Amino acid sequence: MAEKGVKVFGMWASPMAIRVEWALRLKGVGYEYVDEDLASKSDALLRHNPVTKKVPVLVHDGKPIAESTIIVEYIDEAWKDGYPIMPADPYDRAQARFWARFADDKCNAAIFPVFTATGEAQREVVREAQRCLKTLEKALEGKKFFGGDAVGYLDVVVGWYAYWLPIIEEVSGADVVTDEELPLMKAWFGRFLAVDVVKETLPPRDKLLALNKARREQLSA
Repeated sequence: MAEKGVKVFGMWASPMAIRVEWALRLKGVGYEYVDEDLASKSDALLRHNPVTKKVPVLVHDGKPIAESTIIVEYIDEAWKDGYPIMPADPYDRAQARFWARFADDKCNAAIFPVFTATGEAQREVVREAQRCLKTLEKALEGKKFFGGDAVGYLDVVVGWYAYWLPIIEEVSGADVVTDEELPLMKAWFGRFLAVDVVKETLPPRDKLLALNKARREQLSA
């Protein structure tokens, strides 16, 4: 049931928007979800986020917050009594933010070219993506989740890798996250996708796969 005054503007296939839903569900906060057509954005979205005009946007008591990682931190602070998303220790919080920034700035930029590259160019971008993910994987060493024994902030931020990356691999024919190259990351994929609040919000795989196949064909034309 939606909590009064909580609304999420997202797009069903957006890996950034799903971060907000995961955070709200971890907190046990109900919300109204508005699925946007990014080719014809609603007046409400443009009013709530006139600067970047992007999803996701969280509207809480009439006040809009944009940018997915900022929204996730806001959710953790606004509903303090719920599930703890951010680490309690200041140093651990700083480390979680560091790795989240690294993932968004470096790993995402390394992963996206895999989607369209072919031949030797694809092999090189796969190697670069693996190098970046191996660095990120260090934050998983000795832990069940990036957050420790339970899902935390960094899991929410990079959780889309577990579902979207295998689709990118299938569409492109590339192998990025393998048991040989990234064993900790591969095992984490399975654990993360088994979490109830994660499973409840994942878009239909066949629909997401079809969308990404069509996008790759358009970009390759």
